[in-house]
Amino acid sequence: MKRIFVSGCYDILHAGHMQFFNEAKALGDHLTVCFASDKVLWTHKQRRSSIPQEHKRALLQSLAMIDSVVMGDNLELGLDFQDHFMQLRPDILAVTEDDQYGELKRALCARTGASYVVLPKTPPKVSPISTTEVVRWIRAPEAAPLRVDFAGGWLDVPRFSKPGGLIVNCAISPLVSLSSWEYEKRSGLGGSAAWALLNGQDGVDSELNLGVGWQDPAVISETGLCVWSSGSRPTLHLKRNGDMLKQLMALLYTEEEHDTPEIAARARNYQLIYDASIVAGEAVLREDVGRLAEAIRMSYRAQIEEGMNPLPHRESSQACKYCGGGWGGYAVYLFQSANDRDAFVERHAQAKAIEPFVRGYGVS
Repeated sequence: MKRIFVSGCYDILHAGHMQFFNEAKALGDHLTVCFASDKVLWTHKQRRSSIPQEHKRALLQSLAMIDSVVMGDNLELGLDFQDHFMQLRPDILAVTEDDQYGELKRALCARTGASYVVLPKTPPKVSPISTTEVVRWIRAPEAAPLRVDFAGGWLDVPRFSKPGGLIVNCAISPLVSLSSWEYEKRSGLGGSAAWALLNGQDGVDSELNLGVGWQDPAVISETGLCVWSSGSRPTLHLKRNGDMLKQLMALLYTEEEHDTPEIAARARNYQLIYDASIVAGEAVLREDVGRLAEAIRMSYRAQIEEGMNPLPHRESSQACKYCGGGWGGYAVYLFQSANDRDAFVERHAQAKAIEPFVRGYGVS
């Protein structure tokens, strides 16, 4: 009888695990599965098990391809299964091709005479998923904010980052959900980042892979009125709840779509963008709406220099600018009073009142 041994956390069983178990069993006659104990999970992953470990044992034992189940309790990184392996001395240790502890496991096999077999990660019939992705899906919120940016946009794109530069933005309500989306799509409000968050995904890497910046997923996950340091990854410099902006903001849709990747390579005045970011950071620190309006006007001037069409109805507000990279989508307008904002929204069919949003503080 040829005995096969596999090990893993198996914290949340999914179709990829089933595929691996079936392929491992096909290598021999008897399959032993070792799962990491709660103590091992906490020590090496810094998270609790999804279900009590004895329930996990029962689930694994119920699978037809598995012949026996043991629990790994050894705290040596990558070798929690070592004690059982040395006692059982199986013929084959099967691993997946992305196993992080290959050298340790090969050495263990050499000590016992077992064969070390690497199985390719064959995609299951459903879309492949990892335990980490399942956890993100479980933790995904039912609703998420979008965002407006006031200054420093483009300084969050790694190749355009500038030491000392800032990115100043604010998460906004009304919120969006997978079933309710009150905004136009492709509109410069970070919708792709919100969609990723709602689907349990990490939006920062996906945005960077598109060749654009990280500010959308960063502020949509963080929420609040935020000041970030320019750089290759998000670093929060300052955060406020956004009360200074209550009843002072509106969006105006330009009736043109917005596409950030398409415009990333355009020439633009990065010095003016940088200068505006410093002014905006000071405004948030001092909770000075007038100073923030100055930063927005500077950002808008950079957009006009880039060649964007002048925004309409500028005289109604303290300041306005295109959201995101501009050239379409929404523009954010900042007003001196709630009455001015409400009158603007009432006059213009494409205008929408928005409020700052910070998780745990309530929707304005």
